[in-house]
Amino acid sequence: MSREQQVSDVFVQVADSLIDDFDVIEFLDELCAHCVSLLDVSAAGILLANEKGLLHTVAASDENTHLLEIFAIQHDQGPCLECYRTRASRTDIDLHDHTANSSWPAFAGQARKSGFKTSHVFPLRLRTRALGAMNLFHTSRQALSEQDASLAQALADVASIALLQQRDLGHEQMEKNQLQRALSSRIVIEQAKGILAERWMVKPDAAYGALRAYARARHLRISDCARQIIDQQLDTDQIPRP
Repeated sequence: MSREQQVSDVFVQVADSLIDDFDVIEFLDELCAHCVSLLDVSAAGILLANEKGLLHTVAASDENTHLLEIFAIQHDQGPCLECYRTRASRTDIDLHDHTANSSWPAFAGQARKSGFKTSHVFPLRLRTRALGAMNLFHTSRQALSEQDASLAQALADVASIALLQQRDLGHEQMEKNQLQRALSSRIVIEQAKGILAERWMVKPDAAYGALRAYARARHLRISDCARQIIDQQLDTDQIPRP
């Protein structure tokens, strides 16, 4: 699929977010995958703030990146948190440059252990308010072109639109409810993913892939399937093992 077709697909999915049964978690996970493909980066992740302004990891292209974002939140440091607080993008962050990373040394060290050498961050925002941030990673010292940086910010803006697709965006409480629902769905999915990984003795990435494929094949929301697993209302033997 060409780059233009992939970009078109993203915007078609945003248009689909106007329907009632839109699965925002599925969309954000796919958006991370699109970032990896379109921007030639190694990994991508999205952090989202709850109604109290506390960040949570809501989507990632792989489990390694998901765990790194959790590390950033737990240690309250990293370029993604900085991006959320300043509402400003930042590209070509050298994770081996100790001077440049002096404000978040623990995160930089953990990122290097995860195999990453470069990072780029872009805010998710609605007008003047920050909703979260998107983090991109390279396993090499690789710069992001001006064109790719513009596309990355456009994709971050698209994520914001999908999150806040309610028609009446003027009501702040409606916005907060939308964001909270997305965060709650992610928590449920992570719990179900852990259950399947432990039950099948596989890696979380593999468990999530199987759950996602099962939900897609039946045109169901991943979060709904995850809730059924947690409530023991879904026989997990029905899900093809990875």
